[in-house]
Amino acid sequence: MSKPIEPKVFLIGESRANHEGLQALLDHLGVPDWTSDASTDMELSTEVFGRACYRSFGTELNANITRVRQSNKSYLTNIIGKGDGSVLEHGVVNFFLADVSRVFTHELVRHRVGTAMSQESLRFVRLTDMDWYAPVAIQESEEAMTIFARTFEELSKLQRELAEQFGLDDLDSFDEKKELTSAMRRIAPIGLATNIGWSCNMRTLRHVIEQRTSPWAEEEIRLVFGKIADLAVERWPNLFADYRCEMVDGLPHY
Repeated sequence: MSKPIEPKVFLIGESRANHEGLQALLDHLGVPDWTSDASTDMELSTEVFGRACYRSFGTELNANITRVRQSNKSYLTNIIGKGDGSVLEHGVVNFFLADVSRVFTHELVRHRVGTAMSQESLRFVRLTDMDWYAPVAIQESEEAMTIFARTFEELSKLQRELAEQFGLDDLDSFDEKKELTSAMRRIAPIGLATNIGWSCNMRTLRHVIEQRTSPWAEEEIRLVFGKIADLAVERWPNLFADYRCEMVDGLPHY
């Protein structure tokens, strides 16, 4: 049976530093003893790319420099405060967003710059029991929840009936199954739960968090990017040191 669900966020990858190559670079630049107190490779690599722009690993590489910021946090805070976002584009993170609706994915794909997306294909994946997310306005009404549950169950039933009508389980040709599955998805609701892989650079991540946790954004995408923001602040504290969370209508606003 179809059932109500809540979107889930999984961090499945992020940029890693090649420490051997980094040390070779520092040797080449003449600062072999330079170190960073960055807690993650993501923050370390962002700092390295930024410092390389001004040769600010110390005061000895650039005659115009008389002092440098010592900590990773102070350096990245200054970079972000000045709006030097280009160095944030080097670090990339990989999220898997599960049990999100196509309402959500239609909103997400508007953010194209600095991203990569791989969405579950309903041309290949046959629908059976369709799970769904109910916005708060629906959850607060027992009658509306009943209508939602009844509708999704009926639409799930229609998918199973069509599969039986076409004898999909007895077909050997995957191409034929794909053609029929693609046709059948046209009576699937936009609110059905699906999955999407979403990768982005850190500059884009900050931008989308700020745009999509706004109280003016759609509820489900606010929920998802609130989860992503919570994860980002905990995982990369120096890259998000300027973030403050305010709860608005029960959802986080960064």
